Amino acid sequence: MSKAEPGKKAPRQQMADALRSDIRNGRYSPGEQLPSQRQLAAQYGVAQNTAGEAVKILQLEGLLDNPVKARPRVRAQRTLLRLGAERYSNHLRESTGLSPFRAEVAKQGKTARVDCTSITKIGVPADVAERLGVGGDVEVVRRENWYFADDEPVQMGVTYIPWETVEGTPLADSAKMGKGSLYARLEERGHRITSIREEVSSRMPTPDEVESLQVPIGTPVIEVVHTSFDQDGTAFEVTRFVMRADTNGLDYRIMIED
Repeated sequence: MSKAEPGKKAPRQQMADALRSDIRNGRYSPGEQLPSQRQLAAQYGVAQNTAGEAVKILQLEGLLDNPVKARPRVRAQRTLLRLGAERYSNHLRESTGLSPFRAEVAKQGKTARVDCTSITKIGVPADVAERLGVGGDVEVVRRENWYFADDEPVQMGVTYIPWETVEGTPLADSAKMGKGSLYARLEERGHRITSIREEVSSRMPTPDEVESLQVPIGTPVIEVVHTSFDQDGTAFEVTRFVMRADTNGLDYRIMIED
């Protein structure tokens, strides 16, 4: 690959395109370590520094990992689907006794783990108050959870529920919420989940999210702001999820209004 002519791609981009194609065509399998930079340069007909630049392009795209010392490996593209309304099915929860995330992960043949890292009583944030339809003087419980599938971090979530709803229940102070988890306890308080609203957006992760979720260089995150509504149409819980875009997908089935 010679120096780029006017209007043509630079050698590093040409090699990145060729290497990307080889990865997608199975020449390099998920988890396989790439040849050395010298070997790649000879294989693709470029200088060694050009080969390094091409590899960096694919690391930024999330196709290759970025080890400190070892040669890069092809990243496995393992997508965990968020199953929309199905994940909050009352029937699914009652039949399995599992939380939405655990039931969702089990259905996809993976092993779930949820670490509850903090439970605090705070004043309601303004954006949460708006979604719950409450005044700014209301207090809420804030529960922070980190979610893993097959021991790989895939998302985190911060849940807000009015304090008057959770006071005296495990939701107020315990990571262990019993059979049916959070929504079973909320139903016992008179809030049976009947509809949801989910606002979906994407952005680049913060440095803390990169470290805690092990987000590859150049990979965005998906942010889902979830609001639960009960049988009376009252909003009773808001959760802000931050999900790795390389390991999560969204699968929704939605009824169309007339």
